[in-house]
Amino acid sequence: QVRLAESGGGLVQSGGSLRLSCAASGRILSFTTMGWYRQGAETERELVAVITGGGITNYGDFVKGRFTISRDKAHRTVYLQLNNLTPEDTAVYYCNGRSGALEVWGQGTQVTVSS
Repeated sequence: QVRLAESGGGLVQSGGSLRLSCAASGRILSFTTMGWYRQGAETERELVAVITGGGITNYGDFVKGRFTISRDKAHRTVYLQLNNLTPEDTAVYYCNGRSGALEVWGQGTQVTVSS
């Protein structure tokens, strides 16, 4: 069974930074695409950032240069650097991995930004 485990969430003040990590385990060599999504208490799940094996990235419009996604060379770990956080960034952040027909979600990590 393939699993994704997120870490690095927490409570931070407005303007602060966090670094999220997501590591894959189980019987998979690598994911073609890995990414981060988020869901607030009253919002639908939305794309934060994705990165392909070739390093192509795509970000949600709200990111506006504040976040950076990266991945390790083995394509089994993905990172999300969150800078200049605002209370509107408060949400559960979910890791996602895709490879062919396989799609895996992590359980999520809470990010809370206080004003």
